[in-house]
Amino acid sequence: MKNTIYKISFILLFCIFLTSNVKAQYQPRNISSAEINKANEWVDKTYLSLSQDEKLGQLFIVALYTNKDEAHINNVRKIVNDEKIGGLILMQDDAEREINLVNEFQQKSKIPLMIGMDAEWGVFQRIAAAHKFPWAMTLGAIQDKTLITEMAAKIAEDCKRMGINWDFAPVVDVNTNPNNPIIGNRSFGSEVLNVVNSAMAYSKGLQDHNILAAIKHFPGHGDTDKDSHLDLPVVSHSLKRLTEIELAPFKALMDKGIGGVMVAHLYVPALEKSKGIPASVSKEVITGILKEQYGYKGLIITDALNMGAVANKFKAGELDAMAFKAGNDIMLFSQDVATGKKLIQQAIDQKEIPQERVEESVKKILLTKYYLGLNQYEPRNPKNINEDLNNASHAAIVQKMYANALTLIKDDKKLLPLNCNQTYYYVPLEEAPYQTFLEQLNLNTTIIIKKSSEISTIPANSTVIVGFHKDNSTAYKPYKISAESKKIIAELTKNQKVVLNVFGSAYALQDVDISKISTVLVSYENNDDSMIATAKAFCGQTKIWGKLPVLVSDQLKAGMGLELNPSSRINLPFKTIIE
Repeated sequence: MKNTIYKISFILLFCIFLTSNVKAQYQPRNISSAEINKANEWVDKTYLSLSQDEKLGQLFIVALYTNKDEAHINNVRKIVNDEKIGGLILMQDDAEREINLVNEFQQKSKIPLMIGMDAEWGVFQRIAAAHKFPWAMTLGAIQDKTLITEMAAKIAEDCKRMGINWDFAPVVDVNTNPNNPIIGNRSFGSEVLNVVNSAMAYSKGLQDHNILAAIKHFPGHGDTDKDSHLDLPVVSHSLKRLTEIELAPFKALMDKGIGGVMVAHLYVPALEKSKGIPASVSKEVITGILKEQYGYKGLIITDALNMGAVANKFKAGELDAMAFKAGNDIMLFSQDVATGKKLIQQAIDQKEIPQERVEESVKKILLTKYYLGLNQYEPRNPKNINEDLNNASHAAIVQKMYANALTLIKDDKKLLPLNCNQTYYYVPLEEAPYQTFLEQLNLNTTIIIKKSSEISTIPANSTVIVGFHKDNSTAYKPYKISAESKKIIAELTKNQKVVLNVFGSAYALQDVDISKISTVLVSYENNDDSMIATAKAFCGQTKIWGKLPVLVSDQLKAGMGLELNPSSRINLPFKTIIE
């Protein structure tokens, strides 16, 4: 009897200990202790109401595409109904249809679904009708990081409009490899401190407005030469280097209240002894470093489990069980939820995974859902959704971001800002549209356009604006400048004063000789908003003060950038949305 009492007392104490230590990394701003207690009560009550099968279902997020056929939609519908999954990741591309389906699925779910999206540059990343926000590399050039917070708040507004609770952003990979095929523009830059400050500002903008953030891709995808969507990249640096660069942003941000960490499909030999085991299924990386060494308490989620780096190596379902054993809370983009649940339960029955691991993860998921307001889900109205995601308020804030990112590398002959009484020549080069830039410049001064074949007709000693207009239709387009363009600009510098503007990655300047070019400015992207912002800065309407976020070459180092204050400052229109 005495032993029985001791056993019961131990179990009760263990349960109290476990409950008190199950915390969500994220908490709403200014939450009271009474509300925290109320949240924990809801979590405990809800957890007890779930069957084991329902508890395991909370560990999975599957993908919902609206550009696939009805069979796909019905399959997702079946998974939601039968497997009681924890959430969905919204993919391409019909916002109205997605809202209607999410409303349907939420209504049928016993536990509200967590709705996620890769919205690093806004919901445009998946919804083509929405407005595009700048890539992280562009934001990394901005010196006033509070602007990034304001922009992320606008993204949060769009997410809420869509019924999205979790933006799988920001990327905190330090992009030290210019040839990285998958990170590149998605990184804030090559310097750890800039990445940390930019990512913290972005996360704050989301989470202050009740949209969960997720820093990714742990333990660091910045120096890879393979795309993990296709194959398994290897990061072979020493532990010292990893600690100083790749791991540093994650470690710096771990205790800052950011609600999620996404783990990458990378093989990192210095962190994982077993050859070829990706970080996303490595207990040494996730449990050993992320949870135990760094003490991270938030939600840990895999990168998408359909990616070639893991999907080509492990069977669906088995992969999910491996990921959970390693320490992940959520398996993203699961390809076989039913098998994954079955294998996790088998591992529990065989004492390979303690039941307490399920309790830990599910309670973290439930607590986060409560804090995000999902215990009181309200259906979204799909009416006018495309207009709500793309209007003048978006253009204003996006142009403000581009204006503040503009980076003046050199201006030897003081050619900026332009003189309204002077005539300039404009030579657009490379493959992308340029018309908006030309139209905006013509509003304030006289611009004569010349094709590359006509440069010999430009009078000697003229000021010639050359635009490198790179295709920015996706974040992964090549940034290299053609040999023909380099030849043309070299020819122009012989007899002309040249202003070179790069509407593309700063890496484009890697093998461009700028020694004889008077003025070089980087706009980072080629779209209407960036061209409008650049033209206004050219005409002295806004200050130029961005800094290079990446090491481009021995001559062009991260942090370079001149400050140019216009003689007459005209502020861009901007709707403040910070509460």
